[in-house]
Amino acid sequence: MQIKISNIKIPVGQQRQLRQRVLQLYPIAEQDIEEFKILRESIDARKKDHIFYLYQVYIKLKEKREDLLKHDNVSLYQAPEPISYPQWKEELPPVVVGFGPAGMFAALYLARCGAKPVIIERGSRIEKRKEEVAEFLQHKKLNPNSNVQFGEGGAGTFSDGKLSTNINDRYISFILEEFYKHGATEDVCYAANPHVGTDYLEKVVRNIREEIISLGGEFHFNTTFEDFSQEGEIIRIKCHNGFSVSSKHVLLCLGHSARDTIKHLYAKGLRMKAKPFSMGVRIEHLQSDINRMQYGKSAKLLPAASYRGVVHLKDRSVYTFCMCPGGVVMASASEDGTIVTNGMSEKKRNKANANSALLVGINPEDYYQSSPLDGLDYQEKYEKLAFEVSRDYRAPANLVGEFLQGKIAKGHRKVKPSYPHGVVYCDLGRCLPAYAVKALREAIPLFDRKLRGFNDADAVMTGIESRSSSPVRILRDEGRQSNIPGLYPVGEGAGYAGGIVSAALDGLKTAMEIVENRKLKVDN
Repeated sequence: MQIKISNIKIPVGQQRQLRQRVLQLYPIAEQDIEEFKILRESIDARKKDHIFYLYQVYIKLKEKREDLLKHDNVSLYQAPEPISYPQWKEELPPVVVGFGPAGMFAALYLARCGAKPVIIERGSRIEKRKEEVAEFLQHKKLNPNSNVQFGEGGAGTFSDGKLSTNINDRYISFILEEFYKHGATEDVCYAANPHVGTDYLEKVVRNIREEIISLGGEFHFNTTFEDFSQEGEIIRIKCHNGFSVSSKHVLLCLGHSARDTIKHLYAKGLRMKAKPFSMGVRIEHLQSDINRMQYGKSAKLLPAASYRGVVHLKDRSVYTFCMCPGGVVMASASEDGTIVTNGMSEKKRNKANANSALLVGINPEDYYQSSPLDGLDYQEKYEKLAFEVSRDYRAPANLVGEFLQGKIAKGHRKVKPSYPHGVVYCDLGRCLPAYAVKALREAIPLFDRKLRGFNDADAVMTGIESRSSSPVRILRDEGRQSNIPGLYPVGEGAGYAGGIVSAALDGLKTAMEIVENRKLKVDN
């Protein structure tokens, strides 16, 4: 008999006594248990003087115990429906362009169906990519095709590796389990806000690649998609290094930074439309201050605290995104002469600062002139302006105190900027639209009403964060194909995802659609 027990409260510091606590609360003996595992773990910190862990657990009992179902919070456990892997029936293998989260899970599913997918990735395999990223961080030598944005694992590989999402979908548990099976720690399967950590993501990405290869998949790294031609149902992909491949099914898992490829696809006739995106800064506080803000006196007994918030102003919203406890602000440019920031944390989240994107909503009417690609140029314009502040990859920055007063800080105070190339204190209006600066000034004091200490005068604002999502959507039908049959726009670069899990989910479902030929309703 399999049961689920919910709403189990455990005092802070007593998490290891969870199993014992369950046996105390319910008439279950240790010898009755065949299997015990955590289904969900969260922290209830709504009352700072009474913080506790909240658990949901799974128990497999050796015998039927219908009497337990009469107790509060006990119910029968129903396992998620397992994924099936129908046999691939096409003669030509599918082609996956890009090996970020969308490409990884699309290729993994296709490989398990016996499709032997061909994967094209413009960047390097993860081992070499790490060296290339380190070269940029240490010596400012950027490889435009293999960097924090491009390469095996996608942009999420050099991030916090957050696996949280607002999407409610039955396949999410499958995605979390696959991360665990391929090298993440087990808590990603049950934590309320799971994260892999950039130090574990390398192993996960490598292990997924190795499984795909073991099933007949074929990888081509440092191979940039350049063009395609079509003859009947057959699409022929051509790459910059002379490699070419033909298929009836090409999954375009490009990532949101593949501007050159997106522009070429538009020129080739793929239908696209402009969509909202966001721009702003990375805001850094001391992690110890965030811990006190969220946990009060219990802070020392709890893991690094996070936060999330949104402020709705008269004409647009300002919100936090990709908050990285105990992390650093990353130099994430993929093009020479631009500044792009992102956040990154290791599994332990033990660095001095907490950082989060603080983003202002950008609407098509803010930038649209004549083309759905105008948002790409709008992004690039401000990334180049950010570079012009220093012209040597130091990022534009200011302190919250001075920013709110319309002044420029002379240097950091208690919060030392973690951006690896250093910062230049300046007017952030030099690299952000005036309406974005105005919105940030209005929003920060309002955030402080919910998160006391958020408007700390010493907090650092580093610009610019511009790649949280794509400003373009490549349109697709209910079968997930573009207007050119056989081309499937997938994930963040196509405008259908906004994070690791949502991109992985989009890749998985697109692969399932191709294999099973199911019609999944998609909002264009």
